[in-house]
Amino acid sequence: MNAPPRLFITGASSGIGEALAKYYAARGGTLGLAARDHEKLVTVAKALATLGARQVTCYPLDVADAAQLQAAAEDFITRHGAPDIVIANAGVSSGTLTEYAEDLAAFRRILETNVFGLSATFSPFIAAMRNAVGDGRARRLVGIASIAGIRGLPSAGAYSASKAAAITYLESLRVELRSSGIKVVTIAPGYIKTPMTAVNPYPMPFLLSADEAAQRFARAIDRGVSYTVIPWQMGIVAKVLRLLPNGFYDRLFAKAPRKPKVL
Repeated sequence: MNAPPRLFITGASSGIGEALAKYYAARGGTLGLAARDHEKLVTVAKALATLGARQVTCYPLDVADAAQLQAAAEDFITRHGAPDIVIANAGVSSGTLTEYAEDLAAFRRILETNVFGLSATFSPFIAAMRNAVGDGRARRLVGIASIAGIRGLPSAGAYSASKAAAITYLESLRVELRSSGIKVVTIAPGYIKTPMTAVNPYPMPFLLSADEAAQRFARAIDRGVSYTVIPWQMGIVAKVLRLLPNGFYDRLFAKAPRKPKVL
């Protein structure tokens, strides 16, 4: 029987992060939960204890702050040892338009959180995870990207750019760590029912609940897949979008519903 996992999850106070925490708690996991909202983290942690989590440690932090993540990683490793899985899930989204100077702050925030936040999350754990390889436990670095990174979506330039960068960054990291014993897993979700998508004023095909998404994510993480789109139907959509000529894509999406501003 596999030993209960040790995990560090960012963006764990709601949505996908919370659902993943619950999934692994039910399997007796030891969890480090990171998010900006301390009160929500504590609420989630209390719920995890009733599900069977072995230990839960909360880290109120901002993933755009590398020093905070460094301190959290050191504390987690001291308490629990090298994690088996680090899930960089924290992300923000908002409608943005380049022509409006007031949107530049949102551009910066989205890119800092969704791109820099990935590397800031992984960096302080890699040495410990590499040194622990060989103890019989699988090691995974998991980055949550999005199908929004496949092509640029109107009024979502910052979000699409951040997720495209995330996919490319994670691919680079995967190759860098190929011989280390640590697998890098890129998950590009379609529409998942979370607070982030609740504000979308348009239809969301193949919408998954956060709990169902967490189960599918966990299966992909366990297999150590290099890249996957969940749900699979959105993977087909993503492949079609990649193949569309620019002129046709532009006409098709020029009048697409716009993402609302929330930052």
